[in-house]
Amino acid sequence: MTYKIFDAHSDIPDYVYFQRIKGRTKVLETEFDNFFGEFVKVRVAAVWTRPEKRNMALQYALEMINQLYKDVGESTKFAIVKNTKEMENALKNNKIALWIGMEGGEPLQESLDLLEVFHTLGLRVLTLTWNLRNAIGDGCTERTNGGLTNFGIEVVGKAEELGILVDLSHINEQGFWDVLDMTKTPLIASHSNARALCDHVRNLRDEQIKAIAERDGVIGVTAYPPFIHKTKPTLKGMIDHIKYMVDLVGYKHVGLGFDFTEYLAGWEGANVLENFKNEQDIPQLVKILTENFTEKEVKAITFENFRRVFKKVVG
Repeated sequence: MTYKIFDAHSDIPDYVYFQRIKGRTKVLETEFDNFFGEFVKVRVAAVWTRPEKRNMALQYALEMINQLYKDVGESTKFAIVKNTKEMENALKNNKIALWIGMEGGEPLQESLDLLEVFHTLGLRVLTLTWNLRNAIGDGCTERTNGGLTNFGIEVVGKAEELGILVDLSHINEQGFWDVLDMTKTPLIASHSNARALCDHVRNLRDEQIKAIAERDGVIGVTAYPPFIHKTKPTLKGMIDHIKYMVDLVGYKHVGLGFDFTEYLAGWEGANVLENFKNEQDIPQLVKILTENFTEKEVKAITFENFRRVFKKVVG
């Protein structure tokens, strides 16, 4: 049985951008085997504003999206998609479907018009904050726990109106509950694990996991080592997070958001899981999943759960 992977979080645009400004072309195509392999069929390509780029976040995000479009245009293997019909067409034509995401709302500055502009460019997943505070609210590593700002409330409302999926990874706890209080549509945490198994500020408490599930959302379990175990992160440990969440809220609310960092400039070789460091190791993950879950459950976790939420929210 061959399983498709829907990876809910990848910083691959960062790699494409830095490679292209060095003069490379067809970056995704030439790195296809390394970054996609036979399993990854759909991926959220997140535009991340690095901390050192915050003072030029809007320009940086626009340039990164532009370079991503250029790179995809040079290949026959990829399609940037804006709705689930386009995603399904890409899959039928044996292309990798890429959804544009934004990791941290810094590029929006304090303008709903910019949110609409990014939506026109293809933005369909908005991770409201990275670790730090921005105009939307406090990230999870801020000393304060201020939740959403007035502008943040407007952003979440406009995102829901436009059909942009709101991503609760990285936001602090007060902000998390603010979003739950003011929305009605399914929500996701694209790359977060269970705090009960690893007490890290980026992981979710049981009540947060339950709240996302009650909204018919999905949590993407991540391969980022510090979120798996404080001292001995392993692939088995990642599976333990999947099993824990499935036991807590059911298999329909658990997915995958790998957040592989091996290809990020400045992060090469750092914080990669020893026996699950990149896409080449996905077969090991799938094998273990099939040993612990039914075929129906594996299909849901690896692909169908995120497909369902995107269809409901994005259309």
